[in-house]
Amino acid sequence: MRAADLGRAIGAGRIDPVELTEAYLGAINAHPFHDQIYARLTENRARAEAKAAAKRARTGTRRGVLDGVPISWKDLFDSAGVVTEAGSGLLKGRVPDHDAVVLANATRAGLVCLGKTHMTELAFSGLGLNPVTQTPPNINDPALAPGGSSSGAATSVAFGLAAAAIGSDTGGSVRIPAAWNNLVGLKTTSGLLSLEGVVPLCAKFDTVGPLCRSVEDAGLLVEALGGATAPDPGGASLRGTRLAVLESVALDNCRPGPMAAFETALHRFETAGAQISRFSYDGVRRAMDLAACLFVVEAWAQWGETIQAEPDKMYEPVRQRFEAGRSWSGAEYVRGWKELKRIRATYAELTAGFDAVLIPSSSILPPDRERLLSDNDYFISENLLALNNTRIGNLMGGCALTLPTDTPGAGIMVMGQPMQENRILRLGTAMEVALQ
Repeated sequence: MRAADLGRAIGAGRIDPVELTEAYLGAINAHPFHDQIYARLTENRARAEAKAAAKRARTGTRRGVLDGVPISWKDLFDSAGVVTEAGSGLLKGRVPDHDAVVLANATRAGLVCLGKTHMTELAFSGLGLNPVTQTPPNINDPALAPGGSSSGAATSVAFGLAAAAIGSDTGGSVRIPAAWNNLVGLKTTSGLLSLEGVVPLCAKFDTVGPLCRSVEDAGLLVEALGGATAPDPGGASLRGTRLAVLESVALDNCRPGPMAAFETALHRFETAGAQISRFSYDGVRRAMDLAACLFVVEAWAQWGETIQAEPDKMYEPVRQRFEAGRSWSGAEYVRGWKELKRIRATYAELTAGFDAVLIPSSSILPPDRERLLSDNDYFISENLLALNNTRIGNLMGGCALTLPTDTPGAGIMVMGQPMQENRILRLGTAMEVALQ
């Protein structure tokens, strides 16, 4: 069931939060992929939070629609007294004293914390492969990569081991695993949700976002995390909306499967009354070139000293991504950000007349995980293609929603202006209906 439906059933007295939490914990412990998806459970915390939610349900003092709903958390959100390692041997045994702000907010909203999920090391890969800890299975085929870096977050929902999950997105880390596991995923605008208590990668790009089964769930989760009040999904329609397809860099490397799924989705939107235009902007291609500097410089500045002290604790292809940050100068980084801000301003002007910009969520379908492990060149090329489209949303500075299509592992991405989450969530609700 969707998180919102579970929450409404709790409010109506049809579901008891304690029994619901025990059902999830039981399912997790009995599941054959338990250890590959969850880094650790927080069973005592979950049971205490469920009991409190049950009491509020009995006394009519529920804190919101999702009060009493159990969810999972990517293992880079600090949780007081519980190991938080961000999928890295470099942080092995790290125990924070306080919850991350977004976790504390969600707890106050009544959500139940089931545990922490596996992820790519320090969140720096879009494939979800992590031989240092665990690589979660893809819901469509366990032999395929799950997408990253919020790999366990996505699979915890896809396999029915959490009602929803909270991940992070720096270059696509919510949207890729959501798309590859047939889920809804939302990249929020930088600054909308607190990063305090979140293990950092690139602070200028890091964002927090939900992975879930419906657009409504995404809006309610953002609200619970400390964002704006979730939009009312009632009456959402595509009729008369103006949607733009970003061509060139977003479509040039798209493989046949994702491309066919994208075109089918566009046709359904048009049938539902949307007006679709196509445009290209060379500045986006230039921004993608700048990404080679901007992401890695910040990541290396954050983690370089730690990595250099114990380099053998990292999976080599991920470590190499960090080490690329050493080859750029401070002047190149500063000039890059100045140019990116100019590109963002022009892009905002070009797209201001549209309700949203559409592209395939990923240029590729999930690749074979064993080949990724054995072929470093393949790892590098597939990782770049996986991140190709999602990075556009991060570079342009807006919000972005991925929706599942008829093709397993292929999503369609809906990009909006900064701080326009509720606008694209309303659109996403209508799109969800058209796609179904």
